[in-house]
This record gives sequence, C-alpha cells and structure tokens, in this order.
Amino acid sequence: MTIHKEGYASIAIATLVFGSLNALSIWFLSGSLPLLSLLVFILTFGSWVFVISFFRIPARKHTQQANAIICPADGKVVVIENTHDDEYFKGPCLQVSIFMSPLNVHVNRNPVDGNVVYSQYHPGKFLVAWDPKSSTQNERHSVVYSTSQGKQLLVKQIAGAVARRIVNYLQPGMQVQQNQEMGFIKFGSRVDVLLPIGTPVNVTLNQTVQGGVTILAHW
Repeated sequence: MTIHKEGYASIAIATLVFGSLNALSIWFLSGSLPLLSLLVFILTFGSWVFVISFFRIPARKHTQQANAIICPADGKVVVIENTHDDEYFKGPCLQVSIFMSPLNVHVNRNPVDGNVVYSQYHPGKFLVAWDPKSSTQNERHSVVYSTSQGKQLLVKQIAGAVARRIVNYLQPGMQVQQNQEMGFIKFGSRVDVLLPIGTPVNVTLNQTVQGGVTILAHW
C-alpha cells in the first residue's frame, strides 16, 4: 500500500493537529483528568489514522481488457438506468453510477484506453451524492474518452455534501491507458459513467466494485 500524493498536505495537517492536541492534553489534563486525556488521544489517533487510510492506494492486480470498460472508482453501484445527457452526447444514454463512501479508496482510474476528446469542470451545488439531481447540479468534472474503434463514453466525477474538492489530471488531446489515474475525489462522492444505449453491463445494483479491477461493461 502507498499514499496518494493528493494526501500529503492533509496528512501533514492532521499530524500537526494530532501532535498539538495531545501535547496540550498531556500538559493540562493528564495529571488531574487522566481518563479525559486518554479519550482525547483515542479520538485524535482514530481521526489521524482515518485521514491516512483515506489516501491509501492498495496494491492490486488491475484488469486489462481491450473490449472491457473497467470501473473507474471503488464503491457501490447505485444507479443503472437509461437517461438523457444534455452535456455532451445530447441524447439518450445508459448511466451507471458508483457511490463512494469516505471509507472507499478515492483514486479514480481511466476505464478504457483511448483519446481524451472532452474534459470540463463545472461548478455547482453540494447535494448528497445519492440525490439524482447531483449528476447535473453538483460540482463535477466530466471527461469523454474515444477509443481506437471510435466508441465514446463519458465519466463524471461528482462532488457531494462532504466531498468538496475534485482533482482531474486529463486534458483534451491526451492519449491515456486503461487504469491509469484520471483524478481523485476527496472524502466521498460518486462517479457516473454514461454509455451508449444497449451496452452490455456486467454489474448489478448494490454491487460493491473496485476501481481498476471490476469490469463494469463490455463494448
């Protein structure tokens, strides 16, 4: 397991807060209120470990398949339905959404090999991630991939009520490989994948998936 570069600053701040609070607790509380001082240590240590674990990148064997669309994120599948895209495709498409809890791995990965033909940040609201309106009203970043066969899909990184920072590394014109990092969402949210109508889906509602590992669909 390694730590993602997006977590360096957050972990440094968490370490400083952890050390400062416990130094003050030991100085002012350990003599007269040892149980309270112990409680401060337990709570701050748990929070520090949580921040570190949030930015973890576990060692995994990624799935590589040219005809497969790999899940771009860890989490639970919460939506599989036909919808209408007004942003890029301007028509009907199939939507598969993955909800990411704060306990999930939060690095996002390219679902396919291909060319980035669209990459756009959209400011917006911070509705809870499971609200259907979050797909179009929340802060988000959309990326469209075009494969060598000319097939396209759109991936949206969507902020939620807690997650308020989306990081995306892709720009139009970039050639990318399946399972390379596309970005990071801090502290829980969701990722939508928009596919052509009729695309065979390999996941089911409420299924737990792993980014870079689980096959979401096939072309």
